[in-house]
Amino acid sequence: MTTYGTIPAELPPSSDLIFRAREQIRSGLGSQKQWKEMIKIQAISLPSHLNDSIRRIRTNATYFRMNYLNLVLFLLFLTLLLHPVTLILLVIMTGAWLFLYFLRDNPVSFEGVVIDHRTMMTALLLVTIATLLLTDVIDNVIFGVSFGLGVVLVHGAFRSTDDLFFGDEEEANRSSELRHHAREAAPLPLKNAASSS
Repeated sequence: MTTYGTIPAELPPSSDLIFRAREQIRSGLGSQKQWKEMIKIQAISLPSHLNDSIRRIRTNATYFRMNYLNLVLFLLFLTLLLHPVTLILLVIMTGAWLFLYFLRDNPVSFEGVVIDHRTMMTALLLVTIATLLLTDVIDNVIFGVSFGLGVVLVHGAFRSTDDLFFGDEEEANRSSELRHHAREAAPLPLKNAASSS
């Protein structure tokens, strides 16, 4: 009996891994806002005071979080282009972490020996630390991330939040929670400075 034309019930493990990685990336990028909205020239203005700039940074960080993450990663990539060895090492380490730990549900088996998640994480962590210490990768990464965070902070402070629309209820709750914390952090004048004791 032949089974030509039938669809297999299960996908091979390699395609399942690629499918899950693609879905996780799509779900993460799905919450990204339009770049036109982020770089809107009409929304750039000076904050009135320090608390206003902090409130803007918090609100913009909530609203544009995926855009900011992509911007920091892109700027990190650009700074690492000047150091190709560092870039190659980071790509190798990121691939090792993704395929050996983050995108895997079942433990890794090598020639019949099953390696559990804790052992794999410990081995990857030791190799990552050794790579960072034996090369100048950490200096380049710190510079790239610091540069990216600086750009994000400047954009967050100068981008007005008046025209932002929080359509997702989770984002709206997170933004209102951030506004509540910003109000609590604002200095309040004391009515009576003397204590009763």
